[in-house]
Amino acid sequence: MYFDSHAHFDDEKYNENRDSLIREMNENGVDYIINIGADMKSSQNSIELAKKYDFIYATIGVHPHEVEKMTEEDIKALEEMAKYEKVVGIGEIGLDFYYDFSQRDKQRYWFERQLELAKKLDMPVSIHSREATMECFEIIKNSGVRKGVIHAFSGSVEIAREYIKMGFYIGVGGVLTFKNAKKLVDVVKDISIDNILLETDSPYLAPVPVRGSVNNSQNLKYIADKISEIKQISAEKVCEITTKNAKCLFF
Repeated sequence: MYFDSHAHFDDEKYNENRDSLIREMNENGVDYIINIGADMKSSQNSIELAKKYDFIYATIGVHPHEVEKMTEEDIKALEEMAKYEKVVGIGEIGLDFYYDFSQRDKQRYWFERQLELAKKLDMPVSIHSREATMECFEIIKNSGVRKGVIHAFSGSVEIAREYIKMGFYIGVGGVLTFKNAKKLVDVVKDISIDNILLETDSPYLAPVPVRGSVNNSQNLKYIADKISEIKQISAEKVCEITTKNAKCLFF
């Protein structure tokens, strides 16, 4: 029983086979998927997927790449979207100082505003943090939000520990299987399995041995197997505990 805590099945890469692929999930051991909003349109699309499939849930939010033209009306619209019962979080929100597709001041401002919304609604957050580790951490710390997941975690063991102390889970995906993943391997080795969520970031970041393909939630097995190897527990146990963790956060 796998729980994919971060996927984007509304992405155009699935336009030709979305329905057939999603309908395969249950028979291949995927019992839950959180489809993540990345802008206003994809947030609404995530809700539509959640309406169509009983095992898909949605988060809503605006990714740092997309905040350049965000407005207060969008915050109001997100709050309205959050009323739907299968919306289970605010995200993907955060900072991305690697690509800088949006001005950094705007990234900071709209990150803080969306954290305020999450706190107001008492909802968990899905956090994107790239090349902005400490600033992202400080903004979250100051926001008072104390539940969520750090998606595609790329920080140090030390910052992982601090996030966990603050009430957050660490999102682990296909990067863990890459040859250059020593830093993430060290994090997974150090922290408790009770603090880890499985994720694919589908259609991105497909794990070895399918790296380079269009990713999907059925590939969670490769990530679970790698965690099993690192933690020296069965893959079934990895699956059981990470599913329990995700249910605790989102449901």
